[in-house]
Amino acid sequence: MLRLARPLSLWSRNTARSAKAQRSEVQHSLCSDVLILPALGSDKRHFCVGAAAMSRPKVLITRADIPQKALDMLNEKCEVDMWPESFPIPREQMLKKIQGKDAIFCLLTEKIDNEVLDAAGSSLKVIGTMSVGYDHLSLEEIKKRGIKVGYTPGVLTDATAELTVALLLATSRRLFEAHEELLNGGWGKCAWSPLWMTGWGLAGSTVGILGLGRIGQGVMQRLQGFGIKRFLYSGRSRRPEEEEKGAEFVPFDTLLKESDFIAVTCALNDQTRDIFNEEAFSKMKKSAIIVNTSRGGVIKQDALITALKTGQIRAAGLDVMTPEPLPSDHELTKLPNCTLIPHIGSAETTTREGMATLTASNIIAGLADQPMPARLC
Repeated sequence: MLRLARPLSLWSRNTARSAKAQRSEVQHSLCSDVLILPALGSDKRHFCVGAAAMSRPKVLITRADIPQKALDMLNEKCEVDMWPESFPIPREQMLKKIQGKDAIFCLLTEKIDNEVLDAAGSSLKVIGTMSVGYDHLSLEEIKKRGIKVGYTPGVLTDATAELTVALLLATSRRLFEAHEELLNGGWGKCAWSPLWMTGWGLAGSTVGILGLGRIGQGVMQRLQGFGIKRFLYSGRSRRPEEEEKGAEFVPFDTLLKESDFIAVTCALNDQTRDIFNEEAFSKMKKSAIIVNTSRGGVIKQDALITALKTGQIRAAGLDVMTPEPLPSDHELTKLPNCTLIPHIGSAETTTREGMATLTASNIIAGLADQPMPARLC
């Protein structure tokens, strides 16, 4: 019996040391939920919650229709609280659910301002917005509080540039009007009339681009094959590399006066808000067509409506407007020379998945104090 006691004691010590090592290993694993240890002197097993499981960072996701790959990434690393509907989280719910969260996965539909930041408290460390625009974020206040912000530049460039060109063509060639004529019997009444449904081509025209960033450059690249005579651009700074491709940097007034088509691809900020106002429209050609795929606030909407109604400009194509969603009975919807689509600039399958996974990566890296793939501030 004495001979057996020493090996048994040694076994007990080794098992305890092994269990301690296991416990330490689990405490250093972010994703471990349960630690199972053999109970010494008993056939039963004790289930101990790992310390890491209790300290997993908490993330609020503001809607349920997020690409699954991004959800899987966050669920693996974090404790996720997701608004269970496929529409924006109501404001009062966001104020309630943000409390105690370490991060938030949001979209441009969520206004992250002082009220939200106060409700979140000091626990909020990272904001990941699934957008390239950030006018819905109170950046100055966010910076003061030392909160990191990730966004999604570059991912949606191609999709939005493609959509901008599509909207320009749909507006200039009156595709929506023509489709309506097919449905309402207008085609039967005017079949092959020489001037029926005639639009305006791009060949030989001057195209002005406000904001020659990634998307603006993508638009210019895609229009190269349409026989454009001149490309003009305005913005905060010159783009020498684009000027080598034929773009001309001009003052905003010159862009207004000389462009046959204007593509708005700039960011919304204090300098660009309502930049297309009554004065701007008065300087444009009566034959001019404007398309906007940036933010609705860049165009003063009442001034645009007047310009379209009075023939001050020929037509407009809008992917963005104010407010969003636009009421179905809004005055813009009644204008035949205004082509409207519901903010679908980045609505391409692989693009939206890329935006979602980049947002998830930004959040995970920010919470781990690692460099974020796309950090705004």
